[in-house]
Amino acid sequence: MTNSIYITTTEPYSGKSLVSLGILELLLRRTPRVGIFRPVIEMPADQQGRDKNIDLLLNHYGLDIDYEDTYAFYRHEVSELIAEGRYDDVLDTIIQKYKSLEEKCDFVLCIGSDFEQGGSAMEFNYNADIARNLGSPVLIVTSGAGESVDEIVNEVKITLEAFEESGCQILGVIVNRTDPEILDDVLEALEEELPETHALLSVIPARAMLSSPTVREIAEHMEARVLYGANQLDNLAYHYLVIAMHIANYLPHLRNNSLLITPGDRSDVVLSALQAHQSQHYPKIAGILLTGGLKPPDSVDLLLSGLSDIVPILSVPTDTYQTAMQIGHVRSYITVDAEAKIRLSLRLFDRHVNTVALEQQLVSLPDQGITPRMFIYNLIQQAKSDKQHIVLPEGTDERILMASASLRRNDVVDITLLGDPAEVENLIYNLGLMRELEGVPIINPAKSPQYEEYARTLMELRQHKGMNMDMALDLMTDVSYYGTMMVYKGDADGMVSGAAHTTQHTIRPALQFVKTKPGFTVVSSVFFMALADRVLVYGDCAVNPNPTAEQLAEIAIASADTAQQFAIYPRVAMLSYSSGTSGEGEEVEKVRKATKLAQERRPDLQIEGPIQYDAAVALDVAAKKMPGSQVAGKATVFIFPDLNTGNNTYKAVQRETGAIAIGPVLQGLNKPVNDLSRGCTVEDVINTVAITAVQAQQT
Repeated sequence: MTNSIYITTTEPYSGKSLVSLGILELLLRRTPRVGIFRPVIEMPADQQGRDKNIDLLLNHYGLDIDYEDTYAFYRHEVSELIAEGRYDDVLDTIIQKYKSLEEKCDFVLCIGSDFEQGGSAMEFNYNADIARNLGSPVLIVTSGAGESVDEIVNEVKITLEAFEESGCQILGVIVNRTDPEILDDVLEALEEELPETHALLSVIPARAMLSSPTVREIAEHMEARVLYGANQLDNLAYHYLVIAMHIANYLPHLRNNSLLITPGDRSDVVLSALQAHQSQHYPKIAGILLTGGLKPPDSVDLLLSGLSDIVPILSVPTDTYQTAMQIGHVRSYITVDAEAKIRLSLRLFDRHVNTVALEQQLVSLPDQGITPRMFIYNLIQQAKSDKQHIVLPEGTDERILMASASLRRNDVVDITLLGDPAEVENLIYNLGLMRELEGVPIINPAKSPQYEEYARTLMELRQHKGMNMDMALDLMTDVSYYGTMMVYKGDADGMVSGAAHTTQHTIRPALQFVKTKPGFTVVSSVFFMALADRVLVYGDCAVNPNPTAEQLAEIAIASADTAQQFAIYPRVAMLSYSSGTSGEGEEVEKVRKATKLAQERRPDLQIEGPIQYDAAVALDVAAKKMPGSQVAGKATVFIFPDLNTGNNTYKAVQRETGAIAIGPVLQGLNKPVNDLSRGCTVEDVINTVAITAVQAQQT
């Protein structure tokens, strides 16, 4: 079940407030711990105000959330960061703010940007990016104002396709502000044109009350002076009428709840309009707006100020033409004190949105996995939650030092570096990392106080293999042996190496004396494959050349457990060259046997095989080759039958898709030791250290 919704539009003034009220009303029936989050908001005109949508929801429902926790950026800040090429920083900050709020809530209602500056492809793209990275299904709100049935249907189809192509999970589409005359026709046409969509489709009619500003909003937007009737500023202005005619000619044009715009020297219009307002034979007006900076003369002012119940009369300095042009830009908002608008919004939502189906959608939406950016965020937060001590044997590698500085700066782990202290300190100085790495222990294995103790322990552990003290002392000068012994003895919680050493050099000591966990006979590895929209787990692509069926079953179970450790729901695909029962041959039989063994050993896991890669990842292929499967089409953990297949596949996917391969991450050891690629980046080191720390938390 999802714990968030992302409401977004593709144009301004689509009626997100109405939908937000309805959704929040629905959510609060299930839990009181609902949060509100807007990634990007407009800077209030006075730089002191608050976002109207956030303010409405917080205050109407009395949500116990600090306003500052409900948004990440002002729009201009995002524009500046993107112009500087720092779009990734924007997404990272949004994720951080969202996750902080999520920790305090059972459900978070996310509301996209307003498109108030005309909307753009970029704004659509970053709303889609944000929703995808937050793992929130999208509820699309569009406006049907002034559009025909065909226009509305075409817009919905285009919008749905755009969000689906961007990798977003679609919860539903709500067409708001639709002409009531075509309401049923629009819904029928949508259901007919989109028969295969599983998204909720709803159409809400337009209501003049909701789109009409109050006289107060008009006064604020026009910077008008309120001359009379300040107690009736909440009157709604459904229409604007410019009055230039004489009384007999303009009176027939009056409409209910109209704001009359007239030059300030037309006292005849003011007085006659007020009389018409009192008459049973003419419509009620919302107020009067006087232009040109002209005000009623003293005698008329005395008359008007003596009236006890008078509609608002405002004054602006602009001429009538300018005023009429500017007033068209006044927008109405549902504010916390607009009780009638709130009640109407909730009635419309309840009447025209199938709330039962919406709740079922929320429960039944499949897990879409986790995006790379969210995976990295969760990884760092997990590591920080219970800080571990990681030893890095390659203290003379610049990448190791820069990664160590970042890890220390963000308080992710404690670090010990191995190497000649003078050489390491000189490199730290040259890189300008003295402040970040101040106080970090730097150990030369051959000169450490633990050198002989560690060598003696190694001899005792390996003497059945012919190890003597001289051999142990020699091996213990090697940084990989020394670092691994630190982990074995509990002087460090984990080790990461390989930036300047081979995989064999890094992991051989761990295989010799750290050994495997109880219940495991084999050490294996996984890569976290960070694709554009999700993170998958590939195993084993680095350690075991040709595992037996029994070993393959172990690898599958270990890989599923590793996935769960890092918030990836494991659906395990045991890969082969055929799917289901269709294929025969020694290799496919090995996978079939491994699948059965893994299922028997861990019935709590979703493990299926043999299955081909296309059937494991594509729902349409899965429907043909393995109908009814819980894993096919949506696998998250992929177990390759041998190292040749796995290693080539992960490298092909990495190169062809641009995926980031994080790993190899070793699994099955009693204590965590992990290997880096010699071509690793600073980010690779940071991620691998964090992974090692999380693994150490579980030992």
